[in-house]
Amino acid sequence: MPQRLSIAMYHYTRDLAHSSYPRIKGLDRALFEQQLQFFSTHFSAVTMQDVIKAVYAKDGSFTLPENPLLLTFDDGFIDNFTVAFPLLKKYGMQGSFFIPGKAVSGRAVLDVHKIHFVLACAASAELVQDDIFALLDEARTQAAYRDIPRNELLYERYAAVNANRFDDARIVFCKNILQSAVPEALRNEMTSRLFAKYVGRDEESFARELYMDYDQIRCLQQNGMFIGVHGYAHYALGASSTGQMQADIDKALLAMADFIDRDAWVMNYPYGSYSTELIGYIQPKGCVLGLTTDVGKADLGFGNRFTLQRLDCNDFPPKSDNWQQF
Repeated sequence: MPQRLSIAMYHYTRDLAHSSYPRIKGLDRALFEQQLQFFSTHFSAVTMQDVIKAVYAKDGSFTLPENPLLLTFDDGFIDNFTVAFPLLKKYGMQGSFFIPGKAVSGRAVLDVHKIHFVLACAASAELVQDDIFALLDEARTQAAYRDIPRNELLYERYAAVNANRFDDARIVFCKNILQSAVPEALRNEMTSRLFAKYVGRDEESFARELYMDYDQIRCLQQNGMFIGVHGYAHYALGASSTGQMQADIDKALLAMADFIDRDAWVMNYPYGSYSTELIGYIQPKGCVLGLTTDVGKADLGFGNRFTLQRLDCNDFPPKSDNWQQF
């Protein structure tokens, strides 16, 4: 019978109260340590190497311990190095870190993270939404964007019906418009203008403060942490064109070549977006596991190895007891 694995998903891990952006949606350092203490007594922390071995072991010749837990960190934030890494070492646990190649090779702030900080800096999501409406109205004066639906229709399509466990309708609307709902060139321009208005930082210097560099990633790996692939530009690869998807994967593998085993690497899908075509492309390139944002415990059956579910860090104490539902 296939084993089930709890995979905890983290993004920002920082001392929120004393940071420059206390409203960013992250897990506070003190709560992160409390969570590790909880894991120490209620779970058996495992490594990514253990998980790979368990999935590929023939005839169940290798199994994980009872109530196994894997810790994963998305997006390559520097606070995963300065805050999470020392605590992981303190409690003897491995973290698996999934880093978009562009964050370290391009020294650019990814649009997905510009959006996070715009929403953290704005007084309300309603203000950002109103700015988005104004930018869309401006764009419609150009021939290339004349056919973009009216603001009311966009809000109806991308807001309330898509509200999720952690974001209300307005925030979901802002994210959907800036991440996928309008042409990429327009999304890029809108996101950069909003970033300049609300954050007001030079993007290169901001990127150097936001993401790990190669030396820090190497230090993680040398200290027993696992490094995986999170795309290159943080595209929703499951919804991308074939050409864009393949180019992004190829660039990601090149950017992360020093830190991965090209014959046995792990993919963490940006935005949790995957497809049969994407899996078919990464598997012959050496990918052995794929992590999603689908909510639940991961079933380690061989047929599920590219669609492993995860639980958000907010599903565990001291934030909540949601993990018990799965």
